[in-house]
This record gives sequence, C-alpha cells and structure tokens, in this order.
Amino acid sequence: MAIPTAAQAGTILAFDFGTRRIGVAVGEAETGMAHPLTTIAAERKDERFGAIGKLIAEWRPTLLLIGLPTHADGSEHAMTASARRFARSLEGRFGIAVALADERYSTQAAAEALHEAGVGAREQRGVRDSVAAQLILQDWLDQRDARARTP
Repeated sequence: MAIPTAAQAGTILAFDFGTRRIGVAVGEAETGMAHPLTTIAAERKDERFGAIGKLIAEWRPTLLLIGLPTHADGSEHAMTASARRFARSLEGRFGIAVALADERYSTQAAAEALHEAGVGAREQRGVRDSVAAQLILQDWLDQRDARARTP
C-alpha cells in the first residue's frame, strides 16, 4: 500500500469498515476538512464494491483511507485482518493509493458526538458509521498537518 506524503493533494474517501456496514466520509487535502458522506449497508461483496465504485467515479479521490481496528493496546484481532483485506481489495480493484489509519474508538466517539447533538440512538443507526469515517479522516488530516508543521 502506498504511503501518502504530507503534500498529498486532492479528494480523500475514508472508510469505517464493518461486516454489516461501511461508513464513508469525504475530505479535501487542501482544506483539511472531512465530512460524513454515506453508509453502505449492502451485505454482498459485489454490491459493496459496486457502491464504492460509484462513489469513486463521482468523487475521483486521490487517496482511499481505511480505518484499521485494533484492541485498545494496539494489538490486532480478526477485524484488523478483515480491514487489511478490504484495503488491499480496494487498491487492487480501483488502482488508487490506499492508506490505513488508527480507528480505535471512532464508532464510540461518533455515537457520543451524535448523542450530544441530540440525535437519538434509533436515528444514529443510519449515520453513525459515516460520522465514524469522518472522525477517522479528520484525525488523519489533523495529524498530517501537524507533521507538516514540525521542523
């Protein structure tokens, strides 16, 4: 997988990978801002990749960022391997650079942010995963910008 540079430019699509749903967010490297986009709830692989292909055709990203789930101590588990396979599949199918980003607690943080915004648990189901993807991408953009400013 490609290692993006601090100068990476263009649109970035971020994914909060799950076995039932995939949250998607979009951001621009130039502005450093991420926004929730959609949640893909298709169960079959071909449907998932079809939906992702449509998003790629629409947004024309220069980078795909995949949230990498790990245990709290950073050790890997079964979902870590699944997310890595998903990342390799995206890179192979679409020929776009892929990066991995720590996504520990992103879904929990998204649920808390939505709750604080007055969104009830039932209403969160449709947007929680895309907000988690937004948090993953925003954190990655913020860290990238901080690295760029460090002498």
